[in-house]
Amino acid sequence: MKYGKAVVLVVEDSTIIRMSAVDLVLSAGYEALEACDADEAIRILESRNDIDLVFTDVQMPGTMDGIKLSHYIRDRWPPVRLIVASGAAILKESDLPTGSRAFSKPYDNHAITDAMAHLLSIGNTTELAS
Repeated sequence: MKYGKAVVLVVEDSTIIRMSAVDLVLSAGYEALEACDADEAIRILESRNDIDLVFTDVQMPGTMDGIKLSHYIRDRWPPVRLIVASGAAILKESDLPTGSRAFSKPYDNHAITDAMAHLLSIGNTTELAS
């Protein structure tokens, strides 16, 4: 968290859904970044060291989907918190890295912002499992 304001990267290929998710992040009081696919998300993560949470869709074009992206992020940037949403795939949190949260689309905005607040309040990844 840089200067007390968490930075959330929204990864979503649908422009309208991405804009809505960015608005949700901003209305929750966080800084929002956006990427249209996993490849762009990785480029952003490589170029910045202040991203606290990634909120990603599952089904996206490119080299990996949101589930693979979440595992890649956990392996490469362990402190980054993860929220994964899907409109088609049935997600189980057991399919995701420890401490990740899974949501079905359409998701409830309050549930997402509550999950963001909870994940961002956790001190380190060893606490993510609890």
